Amino acid sequence: MLPFESHLEVRKSLPAGRSRKPPLLFVHGGYCDAWFWEPYFLPWFAARGYAAYALSLRGHGMSGGAETLFVAGLGDYEADVEHVAGTLESPPVLIGHSMGSAIVELIVAKRPVRGAALLAPLPPAGLLPIASRLAASHTNYLMQMGAVDPSRLSADVLQALRPFYFSDKVPEKILAEAARHLNPESPRALFDLSLRLHWALPQTDHRPLFVLGAEDDVICTPDDVRATAAHHNVEATILPGLAHLLMLEPGWQNAAKALEGWLETLD
Repeated sequence: MLPFESHLEVRKSLPAGRSRKPPLLFVHGGYCDAWFWEPYFLPWFAARGYAAYALSLRGHGMSGGAETLFVAGLGDYEADVEHVAGTLESPPVLIGHSMGSAIVELIVAKRPVRGAALLAPLPPAGLLPIASRLAASHTNYLMQMGAVDPSRLSADVLQALRPFYFSDKVPEKILAEAARHLNPESPRALFDLSLRLHWALPQTDHRPLFVLGAEDDVICTPDDVRATAAHHNVEATILPGLAHLLMLEPGWQNAAKALEGWLETLD
């Protein structure tokens, strides 16, 4: 484990008045940062009475830790989430996307949580089957992701990556801003993701857990999402018309409404 990282970027959107609803803590996926939740999800949930927070993991966004990112593991990212969760007014519902879902799963396996939502999660077999599938069908994707450098994102790189993360309906303005918030990812964290098959499940049958996927996601496919849901003994919700970065898609409201519907079932 790396030393504690004290400087973690947190973006937030708060309700206009007092609310009895639990705070929400959003955890981004690989190569991303907290901004990915900011255009739509944070203000939308705040308008419905939820204090909505999103952190940038160490080495991502404006958080510290860039100099040690290459050796940061999922356990270090887990510590970042736990630290930010501990600073909130009450225990939050944890909401992770892709790699962020894996981090949330680590936490859920170790202690009770108020609730946990897994959006476009990796399957229980881990990252390797996904990488193998993409290597066989889309070699250009792996080549481009292996050399992601936010300071040198060319039009060719963005064009190659777009079909994997976005539908063709995403506005150009969102695409341009998303490109500014792409980050290199830790090789150690990517290695850790290949070991997900061996992760423990919660020790209790009471699992306030929600699993959501996108029908047009070519990275974490609907079958991957259903496998994760089965791993946790819950049903998966699969939404049509959305790609991997579903929180930025034109149909993001459908994902937000599905998540809100589940949140309303929590005690």
